Amino acid sequence: METNICIAGFGGQGVMTIGKFLAQAVTESTDLNTVFFPTYGAEQRGGTANCFVVISDGEVGTPRADLMDDLIILNNPSLNKFINSLKPGGNLFINETIVTDEIKRDDINIIRVPGTEIALELGNTKVLNVIMLGAYIGYTEVFPVDVMWKTIEAKLGKKVELLPLNKAAFEKGLEYGRK
Repeated sequence: METNICIAGFGGQGVMTIGKFLAQAVTESTDLNTVFFPTYGAEQRGGTANCFVVISDGEVGTPRADLMDDLIILNNPSLNKFINSLKPGGNLFINETIVTDEIKRDDINIIRVPGTEIALELGNTKVLNVIMLGAYIGYTEVFPVDVMWKTIEAKLGKKVELLPLNKAAFEKGLEYGRK
């Protein structure tokens, strides 16, 4: 089993945080291997920021595959850049509040999450990434929900006052992923 995931959006949307949370949860809570591969550079400012996560029950040969099993897309430029790298039958998670471009593929699963809208309802747009992560975990069940939440909680432990907001965001994302 090997799962290749690409997470992409604007710099500042928490793209790298989603990737780090996934990789850390896998590393600390399973016997699976994982690689987190961030892409930094000119795209970091104003363009797309992206990272790749590979989860495997064997050795990981490369940190980035040509075809992805799952895409988590937070903006239109990222959709346009990465849509053709999704395998037929793959899962496309989109922040439908912002991703408004037409998706011209009918051979993939599209999971639409109004991430920015939910984040605004919760009172803080910075939880968009946790909402999208919740949707991903809820839909794929790549590992148990409590494992992912424990990782989020541990990483945000220094900011205890933000835990209730992030918990609500994660649970909202789970709801969309499970639908």
